[in-house]
Amino acid sequence: MKAPQAAGVIHTDFERGFICAECMKFDDLAEHGDEATVKAEGLYRQQGKEYLVLDGDILLFKFNVSDSKKAKK
Repeated sequence: MKAPQAAGVIHTDFERGFICAECMKFDDLAEHGDEATVKAEGLYRQQGKEYLVLDGDILLFKFNVSDSKKAKK
């Protein structure tokens, strides 16, 4: 499935307010030991709404959902 729909599996607000997904592969994390090293090796990416989530992806979803009731006050 695409990244926004994968985010929606966790919570509907994640899908509704999807901005991007930060992504690394589990195998890269296992090989390099930590997120900072994966980033330093250039293996950490930002993916948009069209990204197809693959087996082994570790994703951090960025999203923004404003509360329209609070915004009107």
